[in-house]
Amino acid sequence: MRNILFLILICISYSLSGQRTAGNIPKIKFTGQITDQETQQPLEYATISLRNPNNLDRLQGGITGFDGKFSIEIFPGVYDVIIEYIGFEQYTKKGLVIKSSMDLGKIGLEISSTALEGVEVMAEKTEVEIRLDKRIYNVGKDLTVRGGSVADVLDNVPSVTVDLEGNVALRGNDNVRILINGKPSGLVGISGPQGLQQLPAESIEKVEVVTSPSARYGAEGTAGILNIILKKQELLGFNGNFVTNGGQTYAKVIPSNYGGSANINLRKNKFNVFSTNSYNKSLSIGKVFNENEYFNGDDPSTFLEEARKPERENFSFFSSLGVEYYFKEKTSLILSGFIRDRSGDDYTKNILKSFDNNRIVINQSELIERETDKDDARQISLNFDSEIDEEGQKLTAVFQYEENKEDEKATINNSLKERDEKVNQFENEKRILLQADYVLPLDKDTQFEFGYRGNFSNQETDYQVFQIKNRNFAINNDLSNVLVYKEHVNALYTQFGKKLDAFSFLFGLRMEDSKIVVDQRTINDYNQKNYTKFFPTVNLSYEFSDTESIILGYSRRISRPRGRYLNPFPSRASIANFFQGNADLDPSYSNTIDLGYLKRWDKLTFNSSLYYQKSTDVFTFIAEDSGETVLISDNTNGTDFDPVEVPIIVRNPINIAQNNRTGFEFTLSYNPSRKSRVFINFNLFNSETIGMHEGIDLSRTNLSWFSRINGKFTIFKDIDWQMQVFYRGPREMAQSKSLGMIFCSTALNKDILKKKGTISFRISDLFNSAMFRSETYTPTFNNDVLYRRSLPSFNFSLTYRINQKNKPQRGSQRRGDGGGGFDF
Repeated sequence: MRNILFLILICISYSLSGQRTAGNIPKIKFTGQITDQETQQPLEYATISLRNPNNLDRLQGGITGFDGKFSIEIFPGVYDVIIEYIGFEQYTKKGLVIKSSMDLGKIGLEISSTALEGVEVMAEKTEVEIRLDKRIYNVGKDLTVRGGSVADVLDNVPSVTVDLEGNVALRGNDNVRILINGKPSGLVGISGPQGLQQLPAESIEKVEVVTSPSARYGAEGTAGILNIILKKQELLGFNGNFVTNGGQTYAKVIPSNYGGSANINLRKNKFNVFSTNSYNKSLSIGKVFNENEYFNGDDPSTFLEEARKPERENFSFFSSLGVEYYFKEKTSLILSGFIRDRSGDDYTKNILKSFDNNRIVINQSELIERETDKDDARQISLNFDSEIDEEGQKLTAVFQYEENKEDEKATINNSLKERDEKVNQFENEKRILLQADYVLPLDKDTQFEFGYRGNFSNQETDYQVFQIKNRNFAINNDLSNVLVYKEHVNALYTQFGKKLDAFSFLFGLRMEDSKIVVDQRTINDYNQKNYTKFFPTVNLSYEFSDTESIILGYSRRISRPRGRYLNPFPSRASIANFFQGNADLDPSYSNTIDLGYLKRWDKLTFNSSLYYQKSTDVFTFIAEDSGETVLISDNTNGTDFDPVEVPIIVRNPINIAQNNRTGFEFTLSYNPSRKSRVFINFNLFNSETIGMHEGIDLSRTNLSWFSRINGKFTIFKDIDWQMQVFYRGPREMAQSKSLGMIFCSTALNKDILKKKGTISFRISDLFNSAMFRSETYTPTFNNDVLYRRSLPSFNFSLTYRINQKNKPQRGSQRRGDGGGGFDF
């Protein structure tokens, strides 16, 4: 309200003094940037007033944008400059002579001493920043992820959901592309985003949610892009952030979880050295209940229950090191790399019970599975980044090489005689990334850009099943397989953007040439697919004012099947439930239109989006009776039970004709004071699946929603309290439906040691409600699953900071985050 009254006063002053202004005197530009002097963060909506001491009714001025910058057109003259921001000391410069366009530079405001005495001033950004082309989640401000992992971070991001297996979805669509600093990375892992659970939350600076990517981004990921930006401090001298944590879940081992991390940085002259290191041990105990009803034709139904209790103990180590050399202030070369090692010991007890149609137990057996797994990743990258001139001409180039290995060895002890098994899976991936981007401003409001990206990935999976034969373990070649997958993609893109007063546009086109090889070496089946596709993008923006704008985006994107989706040899979820890939899967394509609206008030920000997506050849999972059976019990051990065989159920992916997704979402951020903030995210979507499979109509319409409420408040004695509640509504797929789920976390936080340290306490799954339940219906069987990956837990963490209040060197804080959007 204060800013609105200020702008009204400026307009009135212009109208009153307009007749006294010489009409032939051209205006000049007065620019600068306003920041918090302590944290060096930009201050949005700071007011700048220019008063002529000889003509007090001539008032000119404006407010800063989200980056703290301002640009005001004024007449030449002598001015008193006054800069104000709530909670900060006023800046005044009297008698400033301005004869031509002038840049005031970066002005740092100090926190008001009155504010420091009266209330606790939290000099930090809000957790969620709203942009027209992206939303930015600032990790360091979230108490509920202290001592957690990147998976915990993503689960707090608006529009994003993470299921109990660690799979990530954006707006309810799990085909999302995850990038690290704007590029694919071995941090994600071979099997998917589960690899992110080894990366500490303290190593993440922010997460960008991009639902309408520009042509600069790769076309992979029909749902959109999550770009995770890692911390890379550039403060002068030595500084660091050290965290130690410990916690407990429902387990006999105390503590069940512990670890620590260190983020350190040394900046001297032209060199900047930065490193992140972490070690963590975790123990999680889950619960799985699986019930199958077999219809048996004209005979009465029979039932099979499987009750599993998985216990997972993981040890992880992560270390990264980077060296940046500045040739000049805005030109640097970065050599960086990391190693990520994880080892695990899993123990699962599986009790199987068979029932007749009267629910009387007719047989029972037991499986004990012990598994050791090892997950290693190595990556090295070389980044060149140069801002060639002050007009915005920029060149970036990247070389990156990575290796990932995941080895799993399992021993399954069966209570049935000679039914023991050993299962090994060895996966290895090597990937090379080459990238170059060039930005050429044609004028201050026009920008041209083009670039290249080459992504070359080779992955090999060796799956081995050993079963007892003549009292010794022998490999079963019918269940074992070696699969080699190669994906080589060369891409070129270009985009052109222009700003015309309040209207901006960005048109882009990306070409991707793909060579895909699926080589099933066990059965000598070699398939190669070559295709070249074009992916146009359009982004339009109109600003009604500094606080209100609208954007319209269009993008075409692709999803390529990988890994286990393609491996046609079955992998076991249990003795009677298999997963089997499909080597004939084709890529899925989508066309998405996204209409967004943004409105800011003094303490309230409203961001909404209406979107429509049409996808073809969509990946859909179906469950089928394989036609084979498995013996789950016999009477060789002297039991009174009769031998029982049950059908083997196979779950596999197929391409289905079409999916139409329409949705609406909004994010409401409210900051009633500097001690409290609340944001609400709501997403409602309708998914229509259209298609047939082997004469069965799999068409479904599913209306679902999810919502997240996150509140942070300062309570007694300067203790911060944060509460998050998440609810995911029921959903319906081609053959199955899942029930709704609610999840709640809370955390307390207090600064100590003269604000150099922080202690935090958080509770995950406060009400013991984070569980997944699904029901599947087919003509020959029904399936009901209840799954919990882990039980509720709590965690303590201690953070200590060294020299984290130094001033950064001007112009040095830049990151190659992959970009996109309106850069002019």
